[in-house]
Amino acid sequence: MTQINDNFLKLQKSYLFVTIAKKVAAFKEANPQAKIIRLGIGDVTRPLAPAVINAMHHAVDELANADTFRGYGPEHGYDFLQDAIIANDFKPRGISLEREEVFVNDGAKSDTGNIGDILGLKNSIGVTDPIYPVYIDSNVMNGRAGEFINGLWSNIIYMPCTAENNFVAQIPDKKIDIIYLCYPNNPTGTVITREQLQKWVEYALRNKSLIMYDAAYEAYIQDPDIPHSIYEIEGAKKCAIEFHSYSKTAGFTGVRCGYTIVPKELTAFNAEGDEIALNPLWERRQSTKFNGASYITQRGAEAIYSPEGKKQVKETIDYYMTNARIMRETLLQTGLTIFGGENAPYIWVKTPKEFGSWEMFDHLLNNLHLVCTPGVGFGPSGEGYVRLTTFGNREDCIEAMERLKKGL
Repeated sequence: MTQINDNFLKLQKSYLFVTIAKKVAAFKEANPQAKIIRLGIGDVTRPLAPAVINAMHHAVDELANADTFRGYGPEHGYDFLQDAIIANDFKPRGISLEREEVFVNDGAKSDTGNIGDILGLKNSIGVTDPIYPVYIDSNVMNGRAGEFINGLWSNIIYMPCTAENNFVAQIPDKKIDIIYLCYPNNPTGTVITREQLQKWVEYALRNKSLIMYDAAYEAYIQDPDIPHSIYEIEGAKKCAIEFHSYSKTAGFTGVRCGYTIVPKELTAFNAEGDEIALNPLWERRQSTKFNGASYITQRGAEAIYSPEGKKQVKETIDYYMTNARIMRETLLQTGLTIFGGENAPYIWVKTPKEFGSWEMFDHLLNNLHLVCTPGVGFGPSGEGYVRLTTFGNREDCIEAMERLKKGL
C-alpha cells in the first residue's frame, strides 16, 4: 500500500494566490464587460531590459553552433554570473564572498521553500507575522509546523509585526532555532534599520540560531541608511542564509533566476551536538535535486550587471516606484492609513473599520473592479489590512487610483 506524506493534508485548501485567482475568475465570468485592474499578486508588467534580451539572444545563437554549444551547466551556477554577483551586489558593500558560497537558482521561491531539506525536523520555527506564505507552507510540508489550531500552527512561533512596532518584530525572549526575516518586507513594504538588524544577528549568534534572510526586494531601497544585505552586519555570515531574486528587479518572473548565499562560516549541529558546515550540505542537496538555471537565463542575468543593464533596470525600478508615489499620494488623500511604498514595491493599507481583509477584497472587486491581496492571507496580524502592489502599467495605476478616490 502506497502511503502519502500526511503533512500535505494539513495544508490549507488552497494557496493564497490561487484562491484569489479563482475569485477573480468567477467575477469575470459573471461580469465579462468589467475592466479588472490587478493590484494583488506581485507580478511585473515591464518588459525585460534590452541588455538582457540581447544577451539571451546571443546565448541562443551560441547553443545553435556546435563549437559554442553547452550542455549541463554547474549546479552552483556559471562562474561568469557568480563573479558578477560578488563584484556588484556584495563587494561595493564591503562584503567578501567566494564563488562556492553563491548558488544560482530558478528564483528565490524555490530555495526559500527547499532550504529546509538540509535542516532537522525538530527545529523550532519563528516567523514574522504577517509573512510570505511559502515560509510556513514549506515547513508544514516537511512536518515542522505541528497542527493548525484556531488559525495558528502549533509548532510555529509567530512574532507580530504591527503599526505599534513599526512592523519590525520584537527580539524573542526565548530561543528559536530558525527565524525567517524578509526586508524590505513582503507584504508590508516596510524596512529594517541597521541597528534593528544588528540586534537580530546578535540574538542569533547568542542562541546559535539560523536566520533565513529574504532580500528579494533590496534593489527598491531608496534610503541610503537601510542595509541591502544582512552580511553588512558583522558576524552575520556565521548565522544567516540570504536569498535574492531577479524577478521583481529585472522582470524575471517568467524567466526564473535568483541566487542564495550560504557562507562557508555558517554551521549547525548534528544529533550528537557536533558542529557541521551548511555550505557543503546545500551543495550536496542541489547537485542531487537541481540541475541549475539554464545557460540562456544566466547570460541574461549577467547582463543586468553591465553598464547598460544597470541603467535599464534602474529605469524599470524607478517606473514602479513612481507608481508607488502616485498610489501613496492618492491613498493618503482618501484618508486611509498606509505603510510601505517608499523603499519597496508594496503598500500595506489599513482597511476602514467596517471591513475585514476579505470584506475589503470583495468590496474592491465587486464595486471598483480592483484586485488586492487580503492581509489576513499572510498571517493573523494581517487581518484588517490589504496589500497593493505597484507593478502595474502607469495608465492602470492612475485609473485604479481614480476609482479608489470615487469609491472610498
